[in-house]
Amino acid sequence: METINESEVKVQDANSKNEDFLPLKRIDHLEFYCGNAKQSSFFYQYVMGFDLTGYSGLETGNREKTSYLLEQGKIKFVLSSPLTDDNFIAEHHKKHGDGVRDIAMEVDDATKSYFETTSRGAKGVLEPTEFKDDNGVIIRSAIQTYGDTIHSFVERKITMDCLCRDLSAHHIKQ
Repeated sequence: METINESEVKVQDANSKNEDFLPLKRIDHLEFYCGNAKQSSFFYQYVMGFDLTGYSGLETGNREKTSYLLEQGKIKFVLSSPLTDDNFIAEHHKKHGDGVRDIAMEVDDATKSYFETTSRGAKGVLEPTEFKDDNGVIIRSAIQTYGDTIHSFVERKITMDCLCRDLSAHHIKQ
């Protein structure tokens, strides 16, 4: 994991109206914090027709949370539950119940997106960080939106269509 600093990115002048300072490609995924991600994943699979395509938990070395990646067409949901009652996800769930924590958007440049939005007043939550695994590279950053919800910016440099470790799921071979 490697953090990318602001000096490496040219931020567009806030007064410039000619170019979109935050070109979004699409919604990448939504991450829900749930009391029981396993039960919720069954509901989405067997009632809503989603396919389970990724998993992360104790079996994969994740000691913080268990997560299930569900896909239907271009829709991707990550359902996550805490593995202990003394971490951020548990506190978030106690306060809000089941709900969306992260609306992640795919962008061409996650670093530029982060610095463009924070230079305009957005509160940074995750500075641009590079995650690597056998499937490729993802650069991810995030800003605070309303309440405790965040928007992540996801830049993909991958060889296989998966979310990588940082987005809570390991690819499942089917």
